[in-house]
Amino acid sequence: MGPAARLAALLAVLALRAGDPTGAAARGDTFSALTSVARALAPERRLLGLLRRYLRGEEARLRDLTRFYDKVLSLHEDSATPVSNPLLAFTLIKRLQSDWRNVVHSLEASENIRALKDGYEKVEQDLPAFEDLEGAARALMRLQDVYMLNVKGLAQGVFQRVTGSAVTDLYSPRRLFSLTADDCFQVGKVAYDMGDYYHAIPWLEEAVSLFRGSYGEWKTEDEASLEDALDHLAFAYFQAGNVSCALSLSREFLLYSPDNKRMSRNVLKYEKLLAESPTRVVAETVIQRPNVPHLQTRDTYEGLCQTLGSQPTHYQIPSLYCSYETNSSPYLLLQPIRKEVIHLEPYVVLYHDFVNDLEAQKIRGLAEPWLQRSVVASGEKQLPVEYRISKSAWLKDTVDPLLVTLDHRIGALTGLDVQPPYAEYLQVVNYGIGGHYEPHFDHATSPTSPLYRMKSGNRVATFMIYLSSVEAGGATAFIYANFSVPVVKNAALFWWNLHRSGEGDGDTLHAGCPVLVGDKWVANKWIHEYGQEFRRPCSSSPED
Repeated sequence: MGPAARLAALLAVLALRAGDPTGAAARGDTFSALTSVARALAPERRLLGLLRRYLRGEEARLRDLTRFYDKVLSLHEDSATPVSNPLLAFTLIKRLQSDWRNVVHSLEASENIRALKDGYEKVEQDLPAFEDLEGAARALMRLQDVYMLNVKGLAQGVFQRVTGSAVTDLYSPRRLFSLTADDCFQVGKVAYDMGDYYHAIPWLEEAVSLFRGSYGEWKTEDEASLEDALDHLAFAYFQAGNVSCALSLSREFLLYSPDNKRMSRNVLKYEKLLAESPTRVVAETVIQRPNVPHLQTRDTYEGLCQTLGSQPTHYQIPSLYCSYETNSSPYLLLQPIRKEVIHLEPYVVLYHDFVNDLEAQKIRGLAEPWLQRSVVASGEKQLPVEYRISKSAWLKDTVDPLLVTLDHRIGALTGLDVQPPYAEYLQVVNYGIGGHYEPHFDHATSPTSPLYRMKSGNRVATFMIYLSSVEAGGATAFIYANFSVPVVKNAALFWWNLHRSGEGDGDTLHAGCPVLVGDKWVANKWIHEYGQEFRRPCSSSPED
């Protein structure tokens, strides 16, 4: 089997793996693509219909109960109602022996709630799993970190960056949507269960504050209470080393639940610790933010993301320019592409309006049924990871004539051979809640990389098409080159991953910043070394 056949076979396997619509609907992966989150609206609409029918049944039942109540109350309010009247005496006995039992054990109430429960059970398999709740909560923490968002502001529906006394609005929604105390508690609890008290404490503090403000009110949908929030927050503070706060919150808990023996023991324990070490009372506990992926470039990465897309202005660097590009191709002669040189080393170019709205929509529609959780290479395996939150699908050229047209356009613009086995099939990606891809290289950095199984060399270039716009976030950040490119709908970003010598260009380390607000879609075309020998000749100089 030749290189072309081997690559075609491997890409076919990838396409088949990404081409199972049943896998696309896997529970626990809803949060990882916004299109999957949008699909979750359908079962909730069904649940709303069930609840509407239940409420109508309950309203009729309550009207009948009100009628019964008014009838009996009128008899008690009439002081002239004599039990000596055998008819009234009979009805009193009957009410107490029969009517009240029927009211209390009314089958109508049971039938109403049974219908609601049966309907829910039918919809339940289509609902997000608990893993989705965890993933969505971690997404909020990620946005909180990367964009330095204030938790109290987030709870009020405001996207503000707070640095010292400076407050910056990153996004102003048309309609404010606030989180409830129970919402904040669930986010805090996810962090708490991971032992991440850096994130748990501010979310649980907000939950406690909101629960205090509404204490005594009962909401059917809430899972937690003020006592739950105080309990978790107290222990989080204790684990973080702040015994004084843990004691204060535990004492407050006992005001609401004085018979709780476990909390009483905790209070005694905290009092003893403070008595043994009085300095704990005034000690300032600084909780370090966890660096789970151990990113050495985290500060640079997040700083670039916070700019929400920035690049040098052309008048500052004259060698950066804009032009109409034909690349001497007859294909582009009558319809050149607007080219913007973003950076020289590494060479990064943005092609504006590379696709139109209808083409972008068509590509998204072709990919959507086949989307599966994006994975990364881990040794010999492909695994989903927390540092890449999205779903992706591979589209063969044979799926639709548009993909053939797209390949011709990319080939004409870059001058490269983009047909298999010299390029991979088009990968379409939809990012999830706070979807991102932390700093990485597109080219293989290890000789054992699965990319080399294709027998077509390394990824020499990346051609990434933005298939949608976003309201905020989602920029592409080049870490070592120290610039970021915002999402530009229908534009395409191109860069070389390898020097002409075949060595990887370390300056192409890049990341997909978390999407703050919006639905981000991109399409990637990765072009390999083989087949480009005369289109991009090699060089012995490592600088080329």
